[in-house]
Amino acid sequence: MNIEVKKISFSYDKSNYILKDLSLTLREGERVAIIGQNGSGKTTLVKQLNGILKPDSGDILFDGQSVLPKSIAQLSAKIGYVFQNPDDQLFLSTVRKELEFGPGQLGFHGEECRKAVEEAADVCGITQYLDTHPLDLGASRKKICAIASVLSMQTEVVILDEPTMGQDREGLRRLSEIIDSVKEKGRTCIAITHDMKFAAENFDRVIVLMKGEILLDGTAAEVFARPEVLKKSFISPPPVTRVWQKSGGKGTVFSVKEFAERICLDE
Repeated sequence: MNIEVKKISFSYDKSNYILKDLSLTLREGERVAIIGQNGSGKTTLVKQLNGILKPDSGDILFDGQSVLPKSIAQLSAKIGYVFQNPDDQLFLSTVRKELEFGPGQLGFHGEECRKAVEEAADVCGITQYLDTHPLDLGASRKKICAIASVLSMQTEVVILDEPTMGQDREGLRRLSEIIDSVKEKGRTCIAITHDMKFAAENFDRVIVLMKGEILLDGTAAEVFARPEVLKKSFISPPPVTRVWQKSGGKGTVFSVKEFAERICLDE
């Protein structure tokens, strides 16, 4: 499913606009990271896609059809949204019930629902916790549980709001595997993140928002190669990238291994 955002503007108080004539196209199967300082409009933008918020002007098209008349319930069959805080999302007595709830609302029954739950639990590494109360999970696994509850709905688009928040090293590794799984199934993955290293390593495309407008849009290499422009939105490239740039290296690197290899080549 391709998504077109066409000149949308949005204000919470009808005077101070958070989004300003913003346009972009999200292609089916893309992995897109949306970055920017707090208040730049990141969460406001993605909440337009699933109908939680409606633009004051402009239009949003799914495969050429406007979705503005559709309800949140209707859009939830196509757009899965994982909240920044899992406590705002999880409300049932077991992990299994959390993973069954979304598919059940979409009309999954019996074996179809069971397979969707088992697949999501397996991808997220929480199969052994299916009969556990979500509140008994640690912060990292609770976030992963919230992601699994959306993956089980098998939507065409998955939106992750600050997925790295509260994650340890193992959690970050698991998140990368989840994003790869979404990609392999041909689904679109959109993430809002303040973790530049995570954005560079896991996403095909990086969009930088500043004051409700798109400042930069391109591959991670293209976006993080422009530190002077990024400064306008109070963003810095990943640490190893900054060291490479400060040392006079050309282009961008995103790992210590790549850094060492490039130095050897330059020598």
